[in-house]
Amino acid sequence: MRILLVEDNTALADGLSALLRGSGYAVDVVCDGVSAEAVTATENFDLVILDLNLPDMGGLDVLKGMRARQSKAAVLILTARGATEDRVRGLDLGADDYMSKPFDVSELEARVRVLLRRQAGLRSSAVHYGKVSLDLNSRSFSADGTPIDLPARELGLLELLFLRAGKVVSKEAIMQSLAAFDDDLSANAIEQYVSRLRRRLAPYGLTVKTARGIGYYLDRPTEPA
Repeated sequence: MRILLVEDNTALADGLSALLRGSGYAVDVVCDGVSAEAVTATENFDLVILDLNLPDMGGLDVLKGMRARQSKAAVLILTARGATEDRVRGLDLGADDYMSKPFDVSELEARVRVLLRRQAGLRSSAVHYGKVSLDLNSRSFSADGTPIDLPARELGLLELLFLRAGKVVSKEAIMQSLAAFDDDLSANAIEQYVSRLRRRLAPYGLTVKTARGIGYYLDRPTEPA
């Protein structure tokens, strides 16, 4: 899943982006409101973590622009402005959650998980498809209780297909979800990840099918031979 972090404090932005990338998310960082406005108008994100006190253009104006364009990204406001009126205004303008600085990192991580789960239309952190289960809290897969170890990119790809099981996910959507601005991710690389994932999933009765010229989808589970 892809996250945009909008934060003008370089040290905080570096720390948070490292934390989120360590959890397997694709993370982009911008440090001013104008850049945030431009990026959210042209790129798709699952979640935007948004400071309010930004150079050039305030975070609330960024939020208003996103919602005017009917952006479906979840928005978590993370700001030093913790007054009730600021919270109310941010939520009324379309933010999904609001945290004040200073904050507890574990709480931030939990709120990120909740918002991403809500984006996927899920109430529970556990998702099951055939014999395979996804724990959204730990972002880990298992089959009959046995962990399935996957490299980061394959984990992200399976998570994306798993949450949209049975529906075709385009190559463009996969690249948008898995790659940050500075990542080199080509269509050929996606094909390689799909090929590896097929081999890893075969013992568990899951198959990644190709919708020729469009993308990929996770097929209905079959009983392993």
